[in-house]
Amino acid sequence: MKVLFLTITLGLITALQAQDPLFFPSENENIIGTWYVKAVVADKDLPKEKRPKKVFPLTVTALDGGDLEAMVTFMKGGQCHEKRVVMHQTEEPGRYSAHGGKRHVYILDLPVKDHHIFYCEGQLGGKAIRMAKLVGINPDMSLEALEEFKKFTERKGLPQDNIIMPVQTESCIPESD
Repeated sequence: MKVLFLTITLGLITALQAQDPLFFPSENENIIGTWYVKAVVADKDLPKEKRPKKVFPLTVTALDGGDLEAMVTFMKGGQCHEKRVVMHQTEEPGRYSAHGGKRHVYILDLPVKDHHIFYCEGQLGGKAIRMAKLVGINPDMSLEALEEFKKFTERKGLPQDNIIMPVQTESCIPESD
């Protein structure tokens, strides 16, 4: 019995040490609502023409069974597009599976009030990709949240030079030709 207890305790300690000590998984109720994208970084350097110049708020809603749905609006070819991403809850707190299991999304609380990190690992076009987004409940940039985001991305090995801070706009308006 003592050996079993010791094994379980050591396993828990190891698991806790493996977690990033400054960032904790977010509870579903903390992430439901509209979020403004403050900064984005990916481990692949996107050409300037592919980088988002403008970003729009994303909306997260709760689904049955602890799953989440994110509604993302983006501009492509001068036109506004909406995409729904269903994130299926996994057994690991704050971790979700999306795109048929091809991507894993981690939603992490920041020590800065009303800010989170959406961190994604997975496949895009058959190649491995990692990206992170700093989001906040209002469109104003928090320098404290940005510093925490930079610390997080550094720990994850994401290139600091790839961090972009696109213009935040309230809604998408198609570009005229």
